[in-house]
Amino acid sequence: MKQSVLLTGATGYIGRRLEKVLREREDITLRLLVRNTKKLTSKTLQHAEIVEGDTFRTAELRQALAGVDAAIYLIHSMGTGRDFSHLDRISAENFLTTCLEQGVKKIIYLGGLGLSESASAHLASRIETGEILASQPARIRTIWFRAGVIIGSGSTSFEIIRHLVEKLPVMITPRWVATLTQPIGIDDVIAYLTAALTLEPQENLVIDIGAPPMTFLEMLRQTALAMGFRRWILPVPILSPRLSSYWLTLLTPVPFKVGAALVEGLKSETLMQNDHAQQFFPEIQPIPFQQAVLQAIHELENDLVLSRWCDSSPGVVCDISEQEDPSASIFRDVRTISIAGMDPEQVFASIIGIGGESGWFKYTFLWKLRGWMDKAAGGYGLNRGRRNATDLRIGDALDFWKVADLVPNKRLLLLAQMKLPGKAWLEFDLQHDTLVQTAHFIPHGLLGRLYWYAVLPFHSLVFPDLCRKIVARTADRNRPPFP
Repeated sequence: MKQSVLLTGATGYIGRRLEKVLREREDITLRLLVRNTKKLTSKTLQHAEIVEGDTFRTAELRQALAGVDAAIYLIHSMGTGRDFSHLDRISAENFLTTCLEQGVKKIIYLGGLGLSESASAHLASRIETGEILASQPARIRTIWFRAGVIIGSGSTSFEIIRHLVEKLPVMITPRWVATLTQPIGIDDVIAYLTAALTLEPQENLVIDIGAPPMTFLEMLRQTALAMGFRRWILPVPILSPRLSSYWLTLLTPVPFKVGAALVEGLKSETLMQNDHAQQFFPEIQPIPFQQAVLQAIHELENDLVLSRWCDSSPGVVCDISEQEDPSASIFRDVRTISIAGMDPEQVFASIIGIGGESGWFKYTFLWKLRGWMDKAAGGYGLNRGRRNATDLRIGDALDFWKVADLVPNKRLLLLAQMKLPGKAWLEFDLQHDTLVQTAHFIPHGLLGRLYWYAVLPFHSLVFPDLCRKIVARTADRNRPPFP
């Protein structure tokens, strides 16, 4: 008989990769609990049952867990604000209660390495989540994996390390780079989570996973070696955690809150406390750190990145919900240009190729300036880039935008995630033989209105150039090569 499995967090960094593996398993009937069905791929929709909802809506949660044998919990509330631990607690309690009601046999949870007495606030919340999910051992088994730094294309830790190594020939680093942790490749994490589905423990299990211990300093050096760079790294005692967080924010794709959470976590060692991984899963041998780095680089260079750290989160910082509709916008900048005689598919390919390494055409320097302003305010800036050079999907990050809607060969709607006194969208719509490009803005109070009028001179430069260059790129694609 097939095992019925519920996967939560299926549009997140780990969830997307695990979902791809599980939907290809013939011995599993897969069900997903997601907040936004639009973020799922067509293959996922064909091979999995979907329940739209979250762990705070009891009715949908009951529906998702009905008839399930094993439930995989990949949910956390980092990014929602100061009350994240309270939300984590409610979510875990709701999930456990509903699992018990529906007769679920097993919960599989991924948390973080670390000890409660020395854990950062975010790690402490992850530990508490595990304790809640494992609090009814007589009624339901819980397999609680604990991992440290996860290395893979698109992971938070790898993106930070990669950007630091690429951009800084000489690094002055804080004392916390000497803290020990046990990194693990993303494929090994997926292997453990998948193998747990066939494990039938007699009691609850806490399973620490990871490669041999190493410091963040060693990770920087080995990454530089893997990338073919020679770097000089000088640890100094004068950089405070807050200054370190600003440093990471300016040089890497992560916003200030994410960088601050990472720095806080690196102040304490995160080492394995048991050998249960080897005991219960001897067939899985975590690959060395440098091999995980080389694999991540290969995926980046060949546009094989399946998921990224900013794919999903509990709040608007990295997600989309009811923000896809800009119809209530007060201010609009509308540009139209003829695409008569052009293949709409080719025009749309040019549209979804903007940003990232391709830049923003003639006025890329102005976009970069706006990106630096956003970084200075604690936002993403432009260096978040994009997952794939030629492909977009709903939920993807695109510099400081998020793909809120995508209708192939018809419409692309980008939601602004830069620091703004309001809400903004950038829309591309193919209407018969015309490309309609619209910037929408809903201001917040007087400051929002002043902001709109202040940036109008820049709009008059960048937006006409953007739509013209999109059409020109399409024409270049269709132009026959010289004989």
